[in-house]
Amino acid sequence: MKTMKYISTLCLALAVVVFTGCKSDDDSGSTPMKIDKVFLENIDDEVNKDREAGFARLGQLIRIQGSGFTGLKKVLINGYETYFNNALMTDNNIWVTLNSETPVEKADESVRNTITLIKDGTQLVYPFTVRASAPSISGVDNTLPMAGETVTVTGSNLQETTKVTLPDGTEVTSGIVSDEEGKFYTFTVPASADLSVPGSLTSEGANGTAVTPPYFNEFRCFVTNFDDKGELGSWSATYSAEDLVDDPLNTGRGKVAMLVPNVKLNAGGLDAGSNSLLWATAGNDNANDDWGARMYSVIPATTSAANVALQFDIYVPEPWDLSGQLEISLQNNLSNYGYGSNGTKYSSQYYNTATVWVPWFNKEDGTHAPFTTGQRWQTITIPMTAFGNYDPTEAPDVTFQKICEDRNAGSYRNFLFLFVNADLEDEALGVKYPASLFTQKIYIDNLRVVDITPVTVSDFNDAEPEQ
Repeated sequence: MKTMKYISTLCLALAVVVFTGCKSDDDSGSTPMKIDKVFLENIDDEVNKDREAGFARLGQLIRIQGSGFTGLKKVLINGYETYFNNALMTDNNIWVTLNSETPVEKADESVRNTITLIKDGTQLVYPFTVRASAPSISGVDNTLPMAGETVTVTGSNLQETTKVTLPDGTEVTSGIVSDEEGKFYTFTVPASADLSVPGSLTSEGANGTAVTPPYFNEFRCFVTNFDDKGELGSWSATYSAEDLVDDPLNTGRGKVAMLVPNVKLNAGGLDAGSNSLLWATAGNDNANDDWGARMYSVIPATTSAANVALQFDIYVPEPWDLSGQLEISLQNNLSNYGYGSNGTKYSSQYYNTATVWVPWFNKEDGTHAPFTTGQRWQTITIPMTAFGNYDPTEAPDVTFQKICEDRNAGSYRNFLFLFVNADLEDEALGVKYPASLFTQKIYIDNLRVVDITPVTVSDFNDAEPEQ
């Protein structure tokens, strides 16, 4: 009898527990929800693994803190139903990872930048900024512009750029054109900007702040501008200052070089299989050609070769295709020329410091396409890792100091470039493009060495931008 009485009592207790639990669930379904704060959960942040945040990016884990969450059925981020682990949720906390498929700039305006919590009988809409991955910069097509010229900045997640700040502090807030896919934005350089101040461009958009490498308006590490910076060499193999021409676009760039000067074009052009003469700097006895002595104050000697580049401005008014190559060498030691020549390849025995730039040729797949800058000047950026001995697959630890020392150790440290009109052949890709008579006008100016170290911008004020 005592056993039966115990069982009856236990059953009654269980019944009360079950009844009470069900009643609690029913009540919680209509209990108002409240969000107090949203936290970013970042296990990689040693200082702030759990920090209050006013926005989050796709792919990030957030913790929603508040009350009344028991019985939650759905979480919507920008209107997109987002998975949450019900087993980990409490009445006061929800952990949610922002799905990469969540719409951001394409979200309907009525739900953009909101978190919506839904349960039976009630829902809560909470304003919270949602961003795509952090914006990044891959290139700037005009880093030494004149007032009134257009600059295009390429990268990713650059949607809805609303402000661009120039190195001198000038802010551009109107006339900015942003790509809907976030691949670029363009702006016009205002006449009020002080273009003598070098540094980075800073842009602000829907996904946050992006900063370019510090090469905008940077001409302190000049090679030559064919005017007052960098003396030209002159001997039988070179063109001279007499072969320079005035900037054909009258932008204020002064004298510029033609890859195939008028003296050759007027004689009929550059034959297939031949090269132009050299455009070269003065060389050994000229202080400007000792790069280390005058450039280390701008580009530290320890800077990786991957973060140093040669930049120049080019104007190609007509489509350039199928014939012609621009060869550049950091010293005057070339014995053969053109795409795939020895001077462009790594060697443990020789100072190979050349590269060949062929804008119409795609060396990834062997295809070709016409190249033109239209009626404007455009900046070309060639990393030092594209030059012979600085190939990172063969020499991964090269520094800017090594490049400068190699130049100074050479017999002739003239920087030079020339136009090579040879056949272009790539055996690995199985393609060959025979050269033809070249009669086009191509202009080049403002050769300089720049720091292309990427700048990473922190989402939070407790970390400065890192280079």
